Amino acid sequence: MRKIKVKNALGLHTRPAASIVKLLQPYKSSVSFTYKNETINARSIMSILMLAAKKNAQITITIEGEDAADVMLRLESAFEQEFGEK
Repeated sequence: MRKIKVKNALGLHTRPAASIVKLLQPYKSSVSFTYKNETINARSIMSILMLAAKKNAQITITIEGEDAADVMLRLESAFEQEFGEK
């Protein structure tokens, strides 16, 4: 479990949500995001959008499974790179 900051100017909108779902496809681990007491499945674009996480929001990422460490590294990097929107 790790807290991560949303850096994108528009928050977790459609493009980053699609990037997250695509990034998770090859992995087996279950991934959830928690923001403002709501926890969602990070493999669902609609669920990510419904979180409505704005710029500078702190979301908690929880990953369970055999490839959890790899998934966390990839997600941290993607959030840090603002999903290619820099």
